[in-house]
Amino acid sequence: MRFSELEGAAVGVWGAGREIGSFAAQLARRLPAARIAVAAFDAEPPAPSREKLLAPHAQIVTGAEIVPALSGCDVVVRSPGVSIHRPELHQLRERGMLVTTPTSLWLTEHGPEGVVGVTGTKGKSTTAALVHHLARAAGVSVRLAGNIGAPAIDLLDGERTRLIVLELSSYQLADLQSGPEVALVTSLFREHIDWHGSEAGYRAEKLRLLALPGVRVALVNGRDPRLTAALRDLDLDLGSDAAVVEYGVPGGWDLDANGEVTLAGRPVLAGGELPLRGEHNALNLCGALAALEALGVRPQLPHALEGFAPLAHRLEEVLERDGVLWVNDSISTTPESTLAALSSYPDRGAVLIAGGQDRGQDYSELGGALARTAATVIGVPSTGARVLEAARAAGADPVRTLQARDLEQAVELARARARAGDVVLLSPAAPSYDHYRDFEERGERFRTLATLSPG
Repeated sequence: MRFSELEGAAVGVWGAGREIGSFAAQLARRLPAARIAVAAFDAEPPAPSREKLLAPHAQIVTGAEIVPALSGCDVVVRSPGVSIHRPELHQLRERGMLVTTPTSLWLTEHGPEGVVGVTGTKGKSTTAALVHHLARAAGVSVRLAGNIGAPAIDLLDGERTRLIVLELSSYQLADLQSGPEVALVTSLFREHIDWHGSEAGYRAEKLRLLALPGVRVALVNGRDPRLTAALRDLDLDLGSDAAVVEYGVPGGWDLDANGEVTLAGRPVLAGGELPLRGEHNALNLCGALAALEALGVRPQLPHALEGFAPLAHRLEEVLERDGVLWVNDSISTTPESTLAALSSYPDRGAVLIAGGQDRGQDYSELGGALARTAATVIGVPSTGARVLEAARAAGADPVRTLQARDLEQAVELARARARAGDVVLLSPAAPSYDHYRDFEERGERFRTLATLSPG
């Protein structure tokens, strides 16, 4: 369904987050004959959530009222945080109800041409930001939206540009109806099992981006063994015109043994010219360059990278004091991303602060790396104790494994343990929802604590 096809419809919405708020504003401004008739919530919403809907006469429903009320609508538009696996949505679909999202309505309205869709367990924000930055540097009109930037539905405003870069989460992809011209997947780890119902469900709903109608080029990180194995296992039915292109492999955009970016084996960018730390970020750059090449855009390197800086909470170097570098990597919510963060500082001793919401993460590989590198690890609730246990089981010196009661004490312990030349790295290997609103709030708190004067 296109956004414009909602004219005259009785619309049901579930949730009132950022995307639903933008959707309601667009509906009120552009489609005066459409109306939000029903708004569903998991619990009675506060006044600001109601006000976002711009629909004072909408029926507000919760609990057992949701299915009967939404059944009377023409279409249901869900917030991305509402899982498609909710039994209520299953019942609605069984009754023939279309359940969609603002992102899907916009993308079907716009069509695939000139759209780059970027997803991945980790790396999607940085890769999307790189595509946007490099396109602008090449003189191409481009907009950035999705999880980074404005909600996709806000792209209805303003002039149409040659390129649009969308960062897409698995929550948005699970029932997306049409795809972008170029679909890019950066990585695939175990994540969001509670929303998707199983690890297999997460993989399938993440990777369906590559097989959606409209996709002309499917780009994948060939260095991620989990990703390439999942693609083989799923045996996706790509469109007849779609081409699968790998980056991070010989013959395409790749990295050599010295960390230099190459194209078909030819050196393009020296490691010292990269604006971001870590092999994973160099691969993100390769993915961005491959996406632009698929669309006929060739930025001039290294000049096109001038002015690009790490995104907040992603290996964000907060300050260096007394020879100790403090780094905020709060975005790292999986053990794999924390391993990548640790490997980004090979010449420094590491003091790692780790722990967060328990989602059944496997910390054995991370524990082994902490033991091998003789890093100091400070655990914070709720999973910090499990990280420490994994490190000790792998042979880490117990003196280097410390439990803190909270982030505040963890920073105090890190300040006492770190020596000149070390890096203090907040890279939690777990989500933040057990103690913070989101990873941004956790990262901001760490930033504040790190910049306080000692004592």
